[in-house]
Amino acid sequence: MSLASVCVFCGASTGTSPAYREAAVALGRALAERKLTLVYGGGAVGLMGIVADAALAAGGEVIGIIPQSLKDKEIGHSGLTRLEVVDGMHARKARMAELSDAFIALPGGLGTLEELFEVWTWGQLGYHGKPLGLLEVNGFYSKLTGFLDHIVGEGFVREAHRDMLQVSESPQTLIDALDAWQPTVVPKWTEQKPS
Repeated sequence: MSLASVCVFCGASTGTSPAYREAAVALGRALAERKLTLVYGGGAVGLMGIVADAALAAGGEVIGIIPQSLKDKEIGHSGLTRLEVVDGMHARKARMAELSDAFIALPGGLGTLEELFEVWTWGQLGYHGKPLGLLEVNGFYSKLTGFLDHIVGEGFVREAHRDMLQVSESPQTLIDALDAWQPTVVPKWTEQKPS
């Protein structure tokens, strides 16, 4: 599979460390340099705005998808290649997934985690065969990845499904891993239904 577009999930705030901003800039530039379209939530604030601005400044194409109800709150980005306004959050996530060949999560809050886990679950259930990854910044996701390993060990997630999530501290290395990733068809269910 050759990537043409990557959806980035990230915070509508910038967080407390300058490293988060720097990572958003680096990812936006890396996507543009690789001629990959950035698909994201359409906001002009926080890491959302930073990754979009960095991709645009590097000559990249950026498509934002934002619900009407959040357009004013998240200050919809007016300088994108294209900004699509949709009816709600479900439509936003579905449209971002439709337009994207892969998914990357930068640091973010509950919305970022919810988007990541939903698209991961879709992949686990076989609704898509698209790769996903975490851009690790200053150990932001280290406790999460440790917990994910724990739930594999406890028998709630299969190792193959855990391996769907690529993790790297480098945008370029992460993009390479996503581009090289091959889906593995493994049933989600770990036990058979009793007869």
